[in-house]
Amino acid sequence: MSTLHASPSDVAFSSAVKAIQTQRGSRADYAGPEADAVWRTEIDDNLAAFLAAQTSIFLATASADGQPTIQHRGGPPGFLHVLDKTTIAFANFAGNRQFITLGNLSENPKAHIFLLDYVHRQRVKIWGEARAIEDDRALLEALMPRGYRARPEQVILFKVTAWNTNCRQHIPQKFDAADVKAALELRETRIAELEAEVAALKGTSLPAA
Repeated sequence: MSTLHASPSDVAFSSAVKAIQTQRGSRADYAGPEADAVWRTEIDDNLAAFLAAQTSIFLATASADGQPTIQHRGGPPGFLHVLDKTTIAFANFAGNRQFITLGNLSENPKAHIFLLDYVHRQRVKIWGEARAIEDDRALLEALMPRGYRARPEQVILFKVTAWNTNCRQHIPQKFDAADVKAALELRETRIAELEAEVAALKGTSLPAA
């Protein structure tokens, strides 16, 4: 069952968290209504675009007794789908058959999605509740990335409670191998063109003085 919060940030800032913020002098930074403006409860256009570009996410769940785990989920750009203003969905592919995420969600719907864009040094944290849908073949096929070689097993439906972004401090900038390969190929092509131009110029006779 969903928990009602006085403020969207309360999904992360429990009483214990607020107490430590107070002890360490940061509570005032997060307590005002202005601070709450960075916490959203609906998926806006910016978040939808960010989700559409991701190829890798981390999905956190916990068992009924609170034992947490984080599992990686990945796919081509667009494997994450925004169904409406509060719902994210994706096809869950066959993996190592541990079924930790499915087991946890069967007894505790609380979940968290953590997204990290190394290229732009951006991170997004999304709190919510998730469930596995096993019996909707049409939805599963609609969510399956076209041409992606993986076997979908079920749908993961994630209902957003709140989300926010973090500063880029300490995030290293990294690039995908495919992007680096494409950039190097472009550079090599341009170098070859310039070398050909130089060779042509060297082969042109200069007019007599």
